[in-house]
Amino acid sequence: MEELIARGETVKFVVYRSVDQQAVLDHIVAAHQLDTHWVDSTDDALNFYLAAKPSWIIFGNAFEHIDKLKGHSKSAMVQHGMGPKACYYQVSESDFDVRFVEGEYRLKRLQNMFPRKTFVDTGYAKLDPIIQGKEPGLDLISLGLDHNKPTILYAPTFYPSSIEKMAKDWPRLFSEYNILLKPHYFSMTKSTYKKQKQLLEHWASFTNVYLATLEQTNLLPFMASADLLISDTSSALFEFVALDKPVVWCDFYHLRWSYRGIFKFRFDRRVDEDLYKYAAVAAHAKTFNDLKRAVDEQIEAPNSYAPQRAKYTYELAGKVDGLCSQRIVDYLLSGKG
Repeated sequence: MEELIARGETVKFVVYRSVDQQAVLDHIVAAHQLDTHWVDSTDDALNFYLAAKPSWIIFGNAFEHIDKLKGHSKSAMVQHGMGPKACYYQVSESDFDVRFVEGEYRLKRLQNMFPRKTFVDTGYAKLDPIIQGKEPGLDLISLGLDHNKPTILYAPTFYPSSIEKMAKDWPRLFSEYNILLKPHYFSMTKSTYKKQKQLLEHWASFTNVYLATLEQTNLLPFMASADLLISDTSSALFEFVALDKPVVWCDFYHLRWSYRGIFKFRFDRRVDEDLYKYAAVAAHAKTFNDLKRAVDEQIEAPNSYAPQRAKYTYELAGKVDGLCSQRIVDYLLSGKG
């Protein structure tokens, strides 16, 4: 948005109303003063697109009516995350005019899967504000934390997640660290994950812990403030790696019975093979009991995995130079597509 506006373009956001998330959505729209059109369904969105006829429509996920936009507007996709979930590739089944991707490996793999579609390697735009130095991070003192302590960011995904496998008093065991809790918002809002919410709120009662509010949707200030990340299959893991900071990867997940045993194929289908291909990018904790040792070692020697981070960042994120948004906008305004 900022790059397009800086070049004299007009940007409007199409945002879906949500029973569970409406208060958060209202806050985001107001806080960033977004020019917004609200819709209730994909049909509403389609009708708006056809009436407004914008030059480009940029999506963060698949859109079921994409074929009906042909001849009206050009469509682009900027995936909302990166990492080991199979949906990263599956969403390209939608017939976008172009998809902007992160890195040579992803580009080649997507091109092999969908040889007739257009993919452009621009890098991962989400990280631009940190790389450019525009993201200052959090004020730890105002959050009640000790700025003299190393800071850990725990950013688990909602499923499959390590949350349920963490010790109930784990912040006490990590008392020499500040702990920032930044879960996926599903963990805090959906009834399916109410046990995760209870655990997160319990951990927030410890004096060395800060739990992100629902309004703090942006992960960047948390990543900028943290010295180390603890995560599982979250996209945050690979985003933090791209910042060349140490990560401890939790290999312990809570799996529903329908994902275990003879149903393990469901887990394999949900998590892409990249989960295993890039396992060497970080230190691993096979169980919760291994976590403290792994964290201590990475804080003591933060560059021990630097060569692996550099290698895999090139493949997974592409260029990390703060200019990804510029490359995307260059393409949008080039007349291509």
